[in-house]
Amino acid sequence: MADEKKVTDAEVAAKKAKKTEKKAKKAPSKFSPKNVGKGIARFFKDLRGETKKIVWPGPKMIVKSTGVVLASILVLGAVVWIIDFAVSGGIGALNSAANEVTTEVVTEDASGETDEHDHEHDHSEDETEEDTTAAN
Repeated sequence: MADEKKVTDAEVAAKKAKKTEKKAKKAPSKFSPKNVGKGIARFFKDLRGETKKIVWPGPKMIVKSTGVVLASILVLGAVVWIIDFAVSGGIGALNSAANEVTTEVVTEDASGETDEHDHEHDHSEDETEEDTTAAN
């Protein structure tokens, strides 16, 4: 009996192999309106079968999911706002520091205390005054 069963399994396998060979040897079908119509009909049949497989969520699940989405949006919005506030404050601090440094340099130049060219002119004026007093 075991031998008969093995033969039967072998025969079944051979038949399957022959079917696959026939499908592989089958020439590609030429374009025809009949084939197009069959393809479209098969598409919509498959589409209908796939839409039947969809499981729609219940009202509780929709409310829960909506709450999760809204909470995520609020948290993400708060994080972005905090980062924006910190970066804006940092840029403002850098800008005010740069303005203070610029203002200090301008006021020092205007007062003449730190300008090197003014000191050189002062020495040359002192020398000319000494020259005129020595000449008198």
